[in-house]
Amino acid sequence: MNAVLGISAYHGDAAAALLVNGRLVAAIAEERLTRVKHWAGFPAESIRACLSMAGIEPFAIEAIAIARDPRAHFWKKALYAALHRPSVRLVKDRATNRRRVKDAAEEAATALGLSAWYVRSGIHWVEHHPAHLASTFFVSPWEEAAVCAIDGFGDFVSTTWGTGHGNRLDVLGRVHFPHSLGMFYLAVTQYLGFMKYGDEYKVMGLAAYGAPDFAPALRRLIRLEDDGTFRLDLRYFRHHTGGVDMTWEGGEPVMGRVFTAELEALLGPARRPEDPLEPRHEAIAASAQAVFEEAAFHLLRSVQRRTGLKRLALAGGCALNSVMNGKIRTETPFTEVNIQPAAGDDGTALGAALMVWHERLGNPRNGFTMEHASWGPHFDATAVQEALTQRKEDLAGCRLVPLEDLEDRARWAAERVAQGQVVGWFQGRMEWGARALGQRSIVADPRRADMRDIINCKIKMRERFRPFAPSILEESLDDYFVGAVPDPFMVQVYPVRPEKRDVIPAVTHVDGTGRLQTVSRSASPEYWQLIKAFEKLSGVPVVLNTSFNENEPIVLTPLQALDCFLRTRMDALVLGSTGVEKGA
Repeated sequence: MNAVLGISAYHGDAAAALLVNGRLVAAIAEERLTRVKHWAGFPAESIRACLSMAGIEPFAIEAIAIARDPRAHFWKKALYAALHRPSVRLVKDRATNRRRVKDAAEEAATALGLSAWYVRSGIHWVEHHPAHLASTFFVSPWEEAAVCAIDGFGDFVSTTWGTGHGNRLDVLGRVHFPHSLGMFYLAVTQYLGFMKYGDEYKVMGLAAYGAPDFAPALRRLIRLEDDGTFRLDLRYFRHHTGGVDMTWEGGEPVMGRVFTAELEALLGPARRPEDPLEPRHEAIAASAQAVFEEAAFHLLRSVQRRTGLKRLALAGGCALNSVMNGKIRTETPFTEVNIQPAAGDDGTALGAALMVWHERLGNPRNGFTMEHASWGPHFDATAVQEALTQRKEDLAGCRLVPLEDLEDRARWAAERVAQGQVVGWFQGRMEWGARALGQRSIVADPRRADMRDIINCKIKMRERFRPFAPSILEESLDDYFVGAVPDPFMVQVYPVRPEKRDVIPAVTHVDGTGRLQTVSRSASPEYWQLIKAFEKLSGVPVVLNTSFNENEPIVLTPLQALDCFLRTRMDALVLGSTGVEKGA
C-alpha cells in the first residue's frame, strides 16, 4: 500500500487529504473538527481523521505533500521588494509566514506521532497554484484539458494556466502579485460591509438584485491586457505596500481592509457592516460581478486560444463563483468544465497529494474520477445511538421512529417535507468542500415561496437576499433548467425555465436562476431516494437544500446534528436510520 498525505495549512480553510494507491480515500477541512469557520492554522485533527478513516498507521505514509513552496518565485519576490519598498510590517508578516511554513514538518510529526527527522525526509513542497490545478485535472475524467487556477494569492501568484496531459501538468503562464481578480472581488466585498473571511459569496447573491450601473467606474480598477491577462490600478488597493492584515482568533482568519480611500472617492462612502443595504449597494454588487466576469472570460478565452483545447479544469477561490461558472460554456469556446467541490484553498491539500503521486513519484493515472463529495467521516448506528442516549432528556418531547429500510427513511422524510416541515438529513460520509450535498443537509419544500423566510426564521437567521439551492434528480435536469449540465457539486448557476419558476419559487433567485445540484442514484443513493419519494408525493423532482448548521461549520457528528436540531426550530430529523420528530 502506497499512501500520500496532502496538507493545506497556515491560511484559511486548512485541510488534509489522503491518497492510497493514487485514489482519494479521505479528505476533510479542519473547520469541521475544530468547529471554527475557515480554520487557518495547521490541520492536525484533519490529518488524524484521514488516517482513521483509511484505517492506516502513520508509518504507512510514503510521502507528505504540503501545498506551499517557500522557494517558489523567490527572485520575483526579491525584485518586487527592492523596487517597491514594502512596509516594515509587510516584511515582518512575510517572515513570520515563512517561519510558520518551515514549522510544518514539526507540526506534522506531532500530529502523526512520528519523529521530525523522519517526517522531514518524506516532505514534498508543492507550489500553491499547481496544487490547485492538480486538484481539478487529476480527478477529472479527461486525459487532456486546459487547466486554470484563479484566486487571491498563493506563493506570489494569483492566476495560473496551462494544460494537463495524462499524469503531467504543464504551466504556460501566470499572473503574479500584486494583480489579482480575487483581490478585486475582496476589495468590493469589504467596501460593501461584508468583512468576514469568505464573504464574497454574499456579494454574488446580492448582485442579482441590482443593475450594473457602476460597471464603468469599477472597470477603472482592472485593465484587460491584449494577451488575456489583467492589471489592477493599484491606487485603489493597499495589499501591495501595506500587505493584508490577517490574524487568527482561535483559528478563524480575520482580514484587514484591502481597499484605499480612492475607492470611496470613486463610489461614495463605504457601507459599514451595521448599515442597511440600499439600492446603491445592490448596483455596486451587480457591477462588481459583471466586471469580474468580463475579466475572467477575457482570461479564459485567451487560455482556450493558447491551448486549443475545449475542456477546462478550473480551480481556485474564484472558481467558487458559481454565477460565473454557469456562463463559461456560453461566454467562452470551452464546451466542458470540471470543478471539484473543494475548489478553494482546502482543495490544495488534495492537489498537493495528487501532484506528488503523479509528477514527483511518476505514477500513471488509474481511472479515478471524483463523482461524489463523500470523503469525510462516517458514523455507524452505534454512534447514532450513543448520541440519542446522551440527549435522552432533551428528546423527551420528541417521537423517535426506527427507519432501517432506506425507502422507509426517504418516504418518512419526504412526507414531512411535503407537509411544509423543515427536515434535517444526516446520512453517510461528510461532504468534502464548502457545500452540503445531501449528507449533512436541511431539506424543505421548494414549492412554497415563503419557505426561504421560514428557514431563515427557524434556523439560519441570515441575510434575506441570499438564495437557497435546489437539489434535482439528474434525469429531470432539462425539464427545469435552461442550458444546464449535470453538476453534483453545486458550483454552477443556471436559469430556471420560465414556466417552472412558480413551481419551485423557494429555490428560484430573484433573477430567475438557481445554483443547482444534480443528484444521481449511483453517486448519492440515499439522497436520490429522498428526492424521488418527494417527487412521488408532489410531482416535483426537486427539494430545497441548505447546509445543516446554524452560524457554525456544517455539522459533522450525530451529536452535533442533534444539538442543532434541538436548539433551532427544525421540525424533524433523519439521523442515520432513526427519525426524530418534535411535538409528538
